[in-house]
Order: sequence, then structure tokens, then C-alpha cells
Amino acid sequence: MLQEKDFFNEKQETKRATYSCPHCRERAEYDVRWLTRRKKHDLPRGANEHDRARFAKSRDYMVRIDDMLACQRCRRRFDIPNSQSVVFI
Repeated sequence: MLQEKDFFNEKQETKRATYSCPHCRERAEYDVRWLTRRKKHDLPRGANEHDRARFAKSRDYMVRIDDMLACQRCRRRFDIPNSQSVVFI
């Protein structure tokens, strides 16, 4: 039985997003790190029927790595608000 990570190629990406600090209300752009998982072209060797079905259903997606940001003005840390942690591509 194969693991999910065997079906994907992983790469870290950085995307810019605008957030407001909940403490000082300063709005700024931040670099947020994401882990991009792209489906491999071929099924890995040693796969059984269950693995073939999982591979057929799998899709490309991104997982957010950063959960907290530091304000550029007041330097206090805050959670990333109202953002998805997993995005399908």
C-alpha cells in the first residue's frame, strides 16, 4: 500500500497576500509559504487496485505552511485570518 506522498511531486512556493494586523490595524502585504503538490504523470511501481483507484481520484493542490505572520509595523504575531489552508488547483 502506497502513501499519499508517493502520488505527488512537492515544491515550496511563496505567494503575496494582503492582511490587516488585528492589533494596530496596519494593512500590508506578506509573503505566505505554500507547499504545492502536483500529481505525478504515472502511477508508482508496486501499486495495487486500491492505490490505482486513489491515484485516479487525486488532484493537484496546495497546503499553506505558514499559520502566523508578524506585523511589519508593531512586530506582534497574528493568525492568518479567513484563509483556506488547502486549495485545489
